[in-house]
Amino acid sequence: MGAAYFYHLTSASLEQTLPMLLEKSRGAGWVVEVRGVDRGAMERLDQALWGGPPEAFLAHGLAGGDNDPDQPILLTSGEVAANKPSCVMSVHGADISADEVNAAERVCVLFDGYDGDALAKARTQWKTLTDAGCSAQYWSQDSGRWEKKAEK
Repeated sequence: MGAAYFYHLTSASLEQTLPMLLEKSRGAGWVVEVRGVDRGAMERLDQALWGGPPEAFLAHGLAGGDNDPDQPILLTSGEVAANKPSCVMSVHGADISADEVNAAERVCVLFDGYDGDALAKARTQWKTLTDAGCSAQYWSQDSGRWEKKAEK
């Protein structure tokens, strides 16, 4: 049974935080889906990942290609992840179900702490998932580094 980890972004952007979490997930041997809600936003994230330093390259693809089932990291925006992820990362408010948390090794919910709508969505997701019995942790960057602030 997996767990949902909520990452409240206040000191670093999604484009800065996501590669670190992807690297850790791949280091654990997980196949990852990065789930968004908007194709254009996922295309921008794809470009940001391609534009990273060569020594930190993360093999990935944007959903819709012939090699989707083979991608270690697949960026999606509503379509079913063809790579059969063991870790799902929700960005831009993408929904995550309790069944997905229970089936995955890990679910990560990344949200912008300065966006009121994103904050409200994350709070709703936390309540929905924990009320359904899912294990959850809340991580914050308040001090400039990641600290666990809550666990349920």
